[in-house]
This record gives sequence, structure tokens and C-alpha cells, in this order.
Amino acid sequence: MNLTNSISGFAMLALAALPIASLPASALAAPASVKIADINLLSPHGMATFDKRADYAARDFCREERSLSVAAACRVAVKEELSEKVTAIRSARLEQASKTFAAR
Repeated sequence: MNLTNSISGFAMLALAALPIASLPASALAAPASVKIADINLLSPHGMATFDKRADYAARDFCREERSLSVAAACRVAVKEELSEKVTAIRSARLEQASKTFAAR
């Protein structure tokens, strides 16, 4: 009975490790990030700066991918996620700016 439990436990650990082993190298890398504290996301110049930084972050994050199509898909996915996040931040800042303006 103890041998069966050991084998069962080992099999469960092996099954748990399978998804991690199948992930691309970029999935295990540090998350992609873009510094935005020093730019005005409400201006065209600030957004252009963000776009450049997002491109660089996506290229850096996906640099380990060997397949060109996988690397391209990785970059697109990273930039889409960064774009979604910056849109939420811009909306919050715009709302904050409108409240500040209305209070004056």
C-alpha cells in the first residue's frame, strides 16, 4: 500500500509539472513592463513614447523565442496586454483630470 501511495504521489507531481514544461521560455520570464511615471499619457507625445517603450518591452520579453511566427505572436500579445492596461490608466487619469477641473 505504501509503494502505491509513493507511485501515485510521484505521478501527480509529474502531471503537475507537465504544463510548466510545455510553456515557452518567455512565459517563465519576468513580466514585461513599461515605465510610465515620467510621461504624460494624455498627450500624443506621451503616447508615442509609450508605444516605443511597449515595442521595446515586447521585443525584450519575446527575445528567447526561436520560431519567427511564435516570436511575432508573442510580441503582438504583449503589446495588446500593455495597450489594454495603458487604456485603463489613461481613462483613470482622464477622469481624475476632469474632476480636478470641475472642482476649480
